[in-house]
Amino acid sequence: MNEQTFTDLARRDAERHLLAAVDESDNSRRAVMYLADFFSGNRDVFITLLSIIPQPSEDYFESEEERFRWLEEKKRLMEQKLAEYREILLDAGFDESRINVRLSVRHCTSIGDAILEEQEKLRCCIVVVGRRGISHSEEFVFGSTSSRILHHAKNCAVMVVE
Repeated sequence: MNEQTFTDLARRDAERHLLAAVDESDNSRRAVMYLADFFSGNRDVFITLLSIIPQPSEDYFESEEERFRWLEEKKRLMEQKLAEYREILLDAGFDESRINVRLSVRHCTSIGDAILEEQEKLRCCIVVVGRRGISHSEEFVFGSTSSRILHHAKNCAVMVVE
């Protein structure tokens, strides 16, 4: 292990990196508010606000232009939400340098798996998600992002905020 790797590992141990996977839901907002309340006094915490927009199939749209317009509108709306969530953290006392915002448009079969891939890349020690509040039968049929993350996360803690 070289000196730079050791320094990076030591820094990671001293500074906690949280990944807040968010969308436009009230539950995501509550999750961000929880983080703002719970971690605002801790100067060793970094938060990445992550939103993933699944790349839509061409089959859903009549034309590529319509698909492009839909994606641009979805990105615009999510960027507004991310800015709102960032403001919540700033208002709670987080330093601007400790907040990272990521919007990812990508092909994915599972949002949960995509979030876990980001967690692994960023080496976050905690993944925070809001719970959608779907019924057990809906969860069985469609799956649950928070359940997927809870059962498949490695090398991190998971917080599900309701």
